Amino acid sequence: MRTANVERTTRETRIRVTVNLDGSGRCELETGIPFLEHMLEQVARHGLIDLSVEAEGDLHIDDHHTAEDIGIVLGQAFHEALGDKRGIRRYGHAYVPLDEALSRVVIDFSGRPGLSFHCRFTRDVIGRFDTQLVQEFFQGFVNHARATLHIDNLRGDNAHHQAETIFKAFGRAVREAVEPDPRMGDAIPSTKGAL
Repeated sequence: MRTANVERTTRETRIRVTVNLDGSGRCELETGIPFLEHMLEQVARHGLIDLSVEAEGDLHIDDHHTAEDIGIVLGQAFHEALGDKRGIRRYGHAYVPLDEALSRVVIDFSGRPGLSFHCRFTRDVIGRFDTQLVQEFFQGFVNHARATLHIDNLRGDNAHHQAETIFKAFGRAVREAVEPDPRMGDAIPSTKGAL
């Protein structure tokens, strides 16, 4: 079982994340940020990842530190659960529509963190959730998962739909990338022999 349980405590947040990369899409979320929980549920369901996130943060200030730190700890959990990445597909991509919105996500668990994020949200806030925090969440993730991630919202008029297509496509792309590749066998998917 490719699992990890990671905790991180700072003066701003306390985060605990558990992942099972070979799960069935179950999730338990308690973050204090309802919209982010809705998005993380999409990742778990469409990525077939069992995910548990418990977070306490300085939400009386705003959601920034908590959303970013959840991304950080989720990235750490992925990095731990993947180990040396032996036998995985490594790359994944997905296009996901939702009504008028369409997003593309491409990921490479390369060992090199990098984020290319292209989404002009049509609103600054979804409910009480600051749409800038979508990019902050993914920046935290890639830095600590050590993954290269390209996110492109290709179209969309509704900010909720834009965000949801991004997170659903992320889940699908991750699912493809972390799946065992039967043709790869026990090999590390790199000519370098290490990722």
